[in-house]
Amino acid sequence: MTTPKNFERHYADVNGTRLSYLRGGSGPPLLLLHGWPQTALAWRDVLEPLAAGGYTVIAPDLRGLGQSEHAEDGYDKDNQSEDMRQLIRALGFGPHVRVVGHDIGGMVAFSFARLHPDELDRLVLIDLAVPGFGLEQAMDVAHGGRWHFGLFMAPKVPELLFDGHEHAFFQLWFPSLAADSTPFTADVIEEVTRYYSGEEALRCGFEHYRTLLADGRTNRSWGDAGNKLTMPVLAIGGEHAAGARLGESLSAIADSVRTEVVRGSGHFVPEERPTDLVRTLTEFLG
Repeated sequence: MTTPKNFERHYADVNGTRLSYLRGGSGPPLLLLHGWPQTALAWRDVLEPLAAGGYTVIAPDLRGLGQSEHAEDGYDKDNQSEDMRQLIRALGFGPHVRVVGHDIGGMVAFSFARLHPDELDRLVLIDLAVPGFGLEQAMDVAHGGRWHFGLFMAPKVPELLFDGHEHAFFQLWFPSLAADSTPFTADVIEEVTRYYSGEEALRCGFEHYRTLLADGRTNRSWGDAGNKLTMPVLAIGGEHAAGARLGESLSAIADSVRTEVVRGSGHFVPEERPTDLVRTLTEFLG
């Protein structure tokens, strides 16, 4: 995959690590945070349309992933939100920003909003379960939850199992979560495999999972203290994935939540239904 037209790749040293990011457009900053097992190029089909809408679009590779530095630690979502906060300031923006996060990136976006509500003008969360507010149920295999969370959280075990089998696994992974797997061409799978191959790259990916229980406890303590998100929140779910559950899970901890279910989409909304996503984001963010 190539970098989208009118976007350039840059690097920034922030919060004790080096992040790679794509940047394009002009105007107020719009931060896009991808999920696992992906990179900033997960947003490839929405970058240019969003930039054309009058934003400086910034899409980083999360800590340890893609072309960002393989960080030893710091994968808890609160610390990663500080990665993003410092990145925005390093680029000359802030304090105000609009943030869109998918999957793991949505967990980072939630932490950003929780910790710095006065700095987020809009928050968009796309197809995830928030730690402390639904994730624990989603990972409970005894009651129909997803199998992968426990495996990915186990120290060293998934690296041992997947090392040397990355490409075969990703060929299975994307179609298993997508309702429309046509965006996940051979080139896309090759790109993902390139950045997630080998023990160290795999470790960095799984470290995002190994903090999830602690992330949940932190979020839950905040909610139990009576706190709420004060900025407008848009919760987007794929029809065949999170659906309306994400919005429902946020209703008690946000002053204003709008829920959108993207018809025909599975988990990977930015790739499966980019046109629908751009239309929804443009209306909400503006």
